[in-house]
Amino acid sequence: MTELLFEPPRLLFSRVRERARSALDAAGIRIGGDRPHDIQVHDERAFFEAVATGGLTGARDAYVDGHWDADRLDDVTYRLLRTGSEVPYAGVIERVVARIGGQLFNRQAGTRGKAVSRHYDLGNDLYEAMLDPLMSYSCGYWRNATTLEEAQLAKLELVCKKLGLVKGMRLLDIGCGWGGLARYAAERHGVSVVGITISSRQLELARERCRGLPVELRLQDYRMLRDERFDAVASIGMFEHVGHKNYRPFMEVVRRVLREDGLFLLHTIGGSETMTSFDPWMERNIFPNSMLPSAQQISAAAEGRFVIEDWHNFGADYDRTLLAWYERFDAAWPRLRAAYGDRFYRVWRCYLLTNAGAFRAREHHLWQLVLSPRGVAGGYCGPR
Repeated sequence: MTELLFEPPRLLFSRVRERARSALDAAGIRIGGDRPHDIQVHDERAFFEAVATGGLTGARDAYVDGHWDADRLDDVTYRLLRTGSEVPYAGVIERVVARIGGQLFNRQAGTRGKAVSRHYDLGNDLYEAMLDPLMSYSCGYWRNATTLEEAQLAKLELVCKKLGLVKGMRLLDIGCGWGGLARYAAERHGVSVVGITISSRQLELARERCRGLPVELRLQDYRMLRDERFDAVASIGMFEHVGHKNYRPFMEVVRRVLREDGLFLLHTIGGSETMTSFDPWMERNIFPNSMLPSAQQISAAAEGRFVIEDWHNFGADYDRTLLAWYERFDAAWPRLRAAYGDRFYRVWRCYLLTNAGAFRAREHHLWQLVLSPRGVAGGYCGPR
């Protein structure tokens, strides 16, 4: 790397272009090819400069800027990740800055932890168009499902079964979204629910959708939970916004509000390796201050607070979920376009499809953990 840093910019660009072409070749991707996973480059200079300076992040920026296209953006991502076809030295500076920033600063502390609400406040019309009828914005469970609605109902039922919910219990839903789990658990299992979110637009619609049910929904940060007790706690698709410096405090909050004989279900995307930095592209375009936890980080945060009873990985199902969201988003785009604009379409298409490819390549995972304060007597058998 040192020798490249002192090369003339023109020579450095030439080297990165050669290595980018080699990476594409290794992944079976041709520039100008006619297969769905081949890419069409409209501005070669801008494309390779973006890759040279930003790596995969730069490639995604170049896509949003219209410098290249592909019919199957998900398959392009899958092939590059699965073959390990990376461009050496590309995006080094941005990655180093992200890692140092993640190590030095608690990016989710105080009001900064609420920055992600910008994503969820984009517009309920967008999410109603893209998601299933219960508006579950997390991975569906496709084991016996053929549609998005079936997969999301199966996921919610799986959560309720893993927690052993029965009539009369009190459930806390941390990051309740639009109230899908709260509504389902109250209607199907007869429990009372407290749900918390930091998105005002989510809260408004969630309250409307849960009206008449034993459901209390609040605009509240999990750190503000105080002297309450629950029979069960669930957190679905929210832990990705907690940040590595806050994993253990998060576990301490859950432990404090959970009864001694209760269960906690954590549903989160996970990364293949321990990181203390964020994805720069996702940070700028989709989820401010988001970060994927690793297995090691979750285990360390739970140690001394919980017994991990069950760890279920069905990350391959997120590939199918993201593709279903994209199909619905794409079909609804003609009526959404005026409100969001063409650049938003390219950002959102890139977000949904490149992440589908990452899950297909098994770079990302979807974990459901069941944890108990002191261990389930006789052992726990997790439903599948």
